Amino acid sequence: MFSRLREDIACILERDPAARSAWEVLTCYPGLHALVLHRWAHACWVHGLRWPGRFISHLSRLLTGIEIHPGAVVGRRVFIDHGMGIVIGETAEIGDECTIYQGVTLGGTSLYKGAKRHPTLGRGVVVSAGAKVLGGISVGDNAKVGAGSVVVSDVPKNSTVVGNPGRPVLLQGQ
Repeated sequence: MFSRLREDIACILERDPAARSAWEVLTCYPGLHALVLHRWAHACWVHGLRWPGRFISHLSRLLTGIEIHPGAVVGRRVFIDHGMGIVIGETAEIGDECTIYQGVTLGGTSLYKGAKRHPTLGRGVVVSAGAKVLGGISVGDNAKVGAGSVVVSDVPKNSTVVGNPGRPVLLQGQ
């Protein structure tokens, strides 16, 4: 548990030029707090303790302004920067090394229980402020989603997507 926390703090210190010390990150970064609380909520959820998982998630949202459903799967070294207003749905999956900015929604477009209703982010994905990534779609490794974009279809790896609906404007390496 503490090694994961140290890893999260190191990740923030690497990616946020405004972060001055580990102590500041530990005490003043709501994205870190939301992820720590999500781990507890998710542990409850996967062990069948649905109400405690939802309650911890609810308290986390009240404290941080970041809503992560306890069923969501979140990878390692995920950085939530200026996280107010982020919503991450139940079947969302977030890969390692992702960065998510304020106002992002990883939301569903279906009301069917048990279905994959929320997006999957690959490794190293950046989702910029206010972007909405909707449905059971995949965002490829190292892709970037531009601010305010609305993404409703799969995103190729190593691409940059902008607009409404989101369209690739840059494919790195091509």
